[in-house]
Amino acid sequence: MPFGNPVPRNFTAVAVNAEAPAGGGVYGLSNARQWLYIGTSDNIRQALSARLQERDTLLARNRPMGFVYEICDAAVRDGRCRRLISEYAPLCNGSGADSAEPGRNRT
Repeated sequence: MPFGNPVPRNFTAVAVNAEAPAGGGVYGLSNARQWLYIGTSDNIRQALSARLQERDTLLARNRPMGFVYEICDAAVRDGRCRRLISEYAPLCNGSGADSAEPGRNRT
């Protein structure tokens, strides 16, 4: 099942601060060609802000341009994230040395 709120927003500091919730849930990052990363966080705005600061990572090199998110309870987040990763197969959720930790954000 696709993201519940599939309309992407610009992945910029202004848009993240204005449109990303401080609540917990699942979020996804994409560029014009593909899904790049899907993760979870207790604070989506904080997680996206941290992703904006990344330099020289697989995610940063693929230039994310848009983000989507779903607010969801902690009890269902990991399962929802796994389903979305399975459906979208994001590039940076793989097991490369500099890929993001699959599905889990530390914020």
